[in-house]
Amino acid sequence: MSIKINAQSRATIGKNAARRARRDGMVPVVLYGPEVGNVLLSVDKKDLYSVLKSEAGENTIFNVAFDKTSTDVMIKDLQWDPVSDKMLHADLIQIVKGKKMRLQVPVVLTGEAVGVKNEGGFVDFVTREVEIECLPKDIPESLEVDISQLHLNQSIKIESVIPPKGVSFTEEAGTLIALVQAPTKEEEVAVEEEIEPIEGEEEPEVIAKEKAEESE
Repeated sequence: MSIKINAQSRATIGKNAARRARRDGMVPVVLYGPEVGNVLLSVDKKDLYSVLKSEAGENTIFNVAFDKTSTDVMIKDLQWDPVSDKMLHADLIQIVKGKKMRLQVPVVLTGEAVGVKNEGGFVDFVTREVEIECLPKDIPESLEVDISQLHLNQSIKIESVIPPKGVSFTEEAGTLIALVQAPTKEEEVAVEEEIEPIEGEEEPEVIAKEKAEESE
């Protein structure tokens, strides 16, 4: 079931107008698109949260109705207050049927690397989102990357990943996704210290011996 939300056109811009909109439970929005141009809107924050909570999250395609226009859109960018974590602003991009678009999708690592399971290494997850190009109907929820065959000091790059059908990568071929690294010397020392006996554990035995020597 597709999500449909209503938006209100706004003529005023600036911080004061944005604050008034937020006080009323609305989020200032700019919609960009080849058929609508750049449109200033206000959207109920509850509606945007419902989009974010859907299965595809920010990559959800939903319908926005304003004035006498109705069009499919997707979230292009969100701005949050770093202190209160409240939604401050949203950019939406119009979805045109049959036209490819570029967007970021999250990377999900699958499998347990050999270098972790048998060789004492750990996974360094370097690139957590990649940019892709595809038609709206082919947008994947995420990009799964299997790391089960990685040994110690081995890595996997974009060039080694097979994209889903209808999807192409716009990242550099050498973009590093993840690698298996050996722990540093400091980490090894920390582990050794953790398994050493606690200082003073045998103190009672030493004290008892000293007392025995004194009595002699």
